[in-house]
Amino acid sequence: MNVEEVMTSNPVTVSMDAAATRVRSIFREEGFRCIPVVSGHRLEGLITRGDILNISATKSNIEARGLMEQAKVVLTPESDILEAASKLIFSEEIQAPVVENSENFKLVGILSVVDILRGILEEGLVPHKKTLGDIMTKNVVNCDFQDMVSKVWNQMDQSGYSGLPVLKKGKLIGIITRKDLINSGQARIGKESDHSKRSIAVEKIMKTPPVVGTLDMPVNEAAGLLIQNDIGRLPVVEKPMYVKKEPNRSKEADLIGIVAREDVLRSYVT
Repeated sequence: MNVEEVMTSNPVTVSMDAAATRVRSIFREEGFRCIPVVSGHRLEGLITRGDILNISATKSNIEARGLMEQAKVVLTPESDILEAASKLIFSEEIQAPVVENSENFKLVGILSVVDILRGILEEGLVPHKKTLGDIMTKNVVNCDFQDMVSKVWNQMDQSGYSGLPVLKKGKLIGIITRKDLINSGQARIGKESDHSKRSIAVEKIMKTPPVVGTLDMPVNEAAGLLIQNDIGRLPVVEKPMYVKKEPNRSKEADLIGIVAREDVLRSYVT
């Protein structure tokens, strides 16, 4: 299976001179994790949710060219998806732009870890590691439901994680992500001098109850949950109190690990 079969064609883009506040609005309205920056049809760079968190003021003179980063991975439509997966994992990226060829750099699509996982499940490929217990990270960076969003913003900025489990009295009760910060309007306060006074508690914007996995959950089942719920990570838990109508969501549980999309993808390619 090649990239062209699973990529998103004709992705939403912004021009080099697009205002940063307009870019932030697109992230908030559309829920994207990454937006390519183009000049005409030529790929120039990428803007991620992490980049958007660095916009501090409600109004800003910054343009897209001042926010964007150079793409670490650039693919072509004929690239093999498992080779593309290896490149994304090695570069610690979750998406890559797809260009017509390496000469004209005409943007024709974008490929995400989710796209690859969807293709892998459709093909019926078997992972090298079988359960979440085999691939989870045990030392989990987390936050408390009463923490201020400004503190969590700094945790994400320093750790590089785009989402953190939320605990209450030592029990997992929710998840907070960069998307939640952007959608809430709280992202812009992170760099401002009075942010501690204006910040709100995590419990106000976190997602609850979270989708969770267990030690013995098969990797391919976890991949399906990530795709189905459009989420980037699964907390791995013990003693979950499941929601009756949503059996993979837990109101409360003991957090013992976490598995990201990249961990699941890695289990198929390494």
